[in-house]
Amino acid sequence: MTVSPLAFITPREPKPDWLKVRAPGSENYLRLKGVMRELKLNTVCEDARCPNIGECWHHGTATFMILGDVCTRACAYCAVAHGRPNELDTAEPARVAEAVARMALQYAVITSVDRDDLPDGGASIFADTIRLIRASVPSCRIEVLIPDFQGLDAPLRTVLDAGPDVLNHNTETVPRLYRMARSGGRYTRTLELLDRARRHEGGMATKTGIMVGLGEEFDELVSVFDDLRGVGVSILTIGQYLRPTPKHAPMTRYYHPDEFAELKRIALSKGFVHVESGPLVRSSYHAHEQADAYSAART
Repeated sequence: MTVSPLAFITPREPKPDWLKVRAPGSENYLRLKGVMRELKLNTVCEDARCPNIGECWHHGTATFMILGDVCTRACAYCAVAHGRPNELDTAEPARVAEAVARMALQYAVITSVDRDDLPDGGASIFADTIRLIRASVPSCRIEVLIPDFQGLDAPLRTVLDAGPDVLNHNTETVPRLYRMARSGGRYTRTLELLDRARRHEGGMATKTGIMVGLGEEFDELVSVFDDLRGVGVSILTIGQYLRPTPKHAPMTRYYHPDEFAELKRIALSKGFVHVESGPLVRSSYHAHEQADAYSAART
């Protein structure tokens, strides 16, 4: 089994300098936070404790989290609350569209908690949100980061038929660790979803993200790259897993920035159009640049 030859840092050591970020507080950050509170919207930036919240919100971009803030699954790595969700808010899509218009966004990312309690997993709310944003800000490109809808085809088609520009569904980790980290998910289901999205009429960019530091081996990551290219994924994000609380899955180690650079080199050699790889990278980090790279590659 191949092990990365690059630096190995144990999680017992202090957080390395490359993972330290400034506390958010810019004027634009506070303005965006005010809009979210006024419209009673959730963001994955806050709920998942994203380390890039200060940078992204300062530049006026955010990832809206629809379908409430309570997830029906309890993934071992995720900081989002889990349990019994609140009643479905059918007015939420209109408020998201209003927020996109008020912030004059040219790129919006829409994600959600898992809603396995709903017959369509919340797909209709995704579709309504896409359509209302299109009506409100026609120039805005839309990326959706969707759950797996328990492998059902109809909910996926509902979202795809609404016409997002980018379809994102995170792979998260290597297949060996799915049972530990993502007990409600299935690795093969993830690949099948991404493949169906790629083959949807008209075609669109498909995207996925992977975390490192959960106990995976270097060669397992490379194997996942091959699987993802096998189903036509164009955009890949690779970031460091950071344990939200002691109750969550342990982090096995910090990856060095040089290792992220090597993973990016390998992934690009496999044929991905764009790869974001770094300690602070998350699914929506520089999302508009990733979409731009995909569009440029197709022209």
